[in-house]
Amino acid sequence: MLACPPLRSNVNLSRIVRTAGCCGLRRLIVCGNPRIDPKIARDSLEQVEIEVRRSLVPVLKRLKAERFQIVGLEQTSNSVSLYNFEFPKRTVLVVGNEREGLSEGILNVLDYVVEIPVFGQPNSYNVASATAMALYEYCRQYPAG
Repeated sequence: MLACPPLRSNVNLSRIVRTAGCCGLRRLIVCGNPRIDPKIARDSLEQVEIEVRRSLVPVLKRLKAERFQIVGLEQTSNSVSLYNFEFPKRTVLVVGNEREGLSEGILNVLDYVVEIPVFGQPNSYNVASATAMALYEYCRQYPAG
């Protein structure tokens, strides 16, 4: 499962929906006023349920109570490299806003914080690219879903 705060770019969200479909995800939780471009998302719109919420924190707390592990994709002082991270089977991956990353409220709910190493400038990947890398790694670890 994947969760996103309000994103600035509908192109990024559309790419994330397409990636979610490619990786076999069935549910995407988004906030804000999502507008998804069907030309970018393609067939993924038919298989990924998009659930729109006002705020992620209450949803993440509920999912945590349902025994999901909440994994944030963010650069922090205690984040673990994606190279070394073993995803729990029941994971909700939370990606951050393009400019602000994950809010303090969301960071406080996370069970794990994972980052993707950057080897040049700028200091972070595009949110859609980072999401694709993290979801691909999850799929690599759990190829049967």
